[in-house]
Amino acid sequence: MIKKDKFTFRCQSCGGQAPKWMGKCPECGEWDTLVEERILSGASKKKGHSLVLEPVLIDSVAVEETDRIKTGVGEFDRVLGGGIVDGSVILIGGDPGIGKSTLMLQVLSRLSGNGKKCLYVSGEESVRQLSMRGKRLDSGGNAMYVVSETDLNSILAMVEGQKYDALVIDSIQTIFHPDVSSTPGSVTQIREAAMQFMKLAKTTGIPVFLIGHVTKVGAIAGPKIMEHMVDTVLYFEGDKSHVFRILRAVKNRFGPTNEIGVFEMNEKGLTEVPNPSAVFLSERSTLSPGSVVTACMEGSRPILVEIQGLVSTSGFGTPRRTILGLDHHRVSLIVAVMEKRLGMNLSGLDIFMNVTGGVKIVEPSADLAIAAALASSFLDKPVENKTTLVGEVGLTGEIRAVGHIQARIREASKMGFARCLVPGSTVKQLSKVKGMSFESIRFLKDAMDVLF
Repeated sequence: MIKKDKFTFRCQSCGGQAPKWMGKCPECGEWDTLVEERILSGASKKKGHSLVLEPVLIDSVAVEETDRIKTGVGEFDRVLGGGIVDGSVILIGGDPGIGKSTLMLQVLSRLSGNGKKCLYVSGEESVRQLSMRGKRLDSGGNAMYVVSETDLNSILAMVEGQKYDALVIDSIQTIFHPDVSSTPGSVTQIREAAMQFMKLAKTTGIPVFLIGHVTKVGAIAGPKIMEHMVDTVLYFEGDKSHVFRILRAVKNRFGPTNEIGVFEMNEKGLTEVPNPSAVFLSERSTLSPGSVVTACMEGSRPILVEIQGLVSTSGFGTPRRTILGLDHHRVSLIVAVMEKRLGMNLSGLDIFMNVTGGVKIVEPSADLAIAAALASSFLDKPVENKTTLVGEVGLTGEIRAVGHIQARIREASKMGFARCLVPGSTVKQLSKVKGMSFESIRFLKDAMDVLF
């Protein structure tokens, strides 16, 4: 008796299953995300026995140190931890039009220029369109191949027939497996494609780059398990209205996480920015109230950024709070501390904050700079232009220590700053930096007395 295929309903948001269609997913609570999928019966599946491997002692495994593949794009190599590791699977996500495809075309162009045989698979553009964009970006090479294909089996056969040194899939949401009944971009298709490309990379040693779309909330579209399977997850950040793009590593099995690379978008594509601090501070006004410079750590790199604050009278019943580049909840916490510990009445005023250059700061070391920018605008008194501030603000108004304080101060000294306000608990850990003086502060009120 031939078994019939069964059907299930799978959520396209979380991957959960349900026996029948429902308006709301019982797993994640999202609406209208359940899609019918066919489950292959036993007769439809391939028969065979998999090879059983014997476990081995970890100390008995011979490991050879292999050199990383340098792409020639310094900022990209920095984010990856020094270069590409053979057999790694790298997932790159970002908003539409942010520059993901442009970056990968330039990376493959550099690799092919170094004699590496590369394949760029596009499911969204034709070969002619890829060629036009490559010529506009000055990207090409004798060893760079392009193809427009979405069939997973065809791509795997294509790669197995030739020995490539790098493979780019643009994008993973367009790839489909003919034996899977769901549509391209569904959870099942993305998971199957990611699994096959991971198996390809691990068995052949070819580094595979997967370009992924993001959802409206900023997460990479598809199941979260895809991010767990790959070795490295990179996010392309930036505002389309700004020329700067930031490539951030949020997961990296072969290097540091939260490392960033800074690029500038122009008519020739993406250009590296080797000294982001100089670029972010190039247009800073030296005597404007509400402008403060702080040193934040992005991975292993200290970067100086300008934080701007504006406090003004409110024309509405409810004061506005507009925060760009900072955590909205963190700013609200600091405003509450300033009202309680400094006696500044900010509750009825509009507050606007911005980090110049489109940078996003998530670490608490910028707390003191946020408070100083707000106080400077509230008092209408500028902070001395050669002064920088680093420190975390507690709920009782104390200034807490932050990590990598020495590296932050060295970066500030290179950029011409002469004074730095640091938490009192870190003074003993600091060594002298030429041209830089330290101001030890323990409470937020002490910092306001020093600055104003």
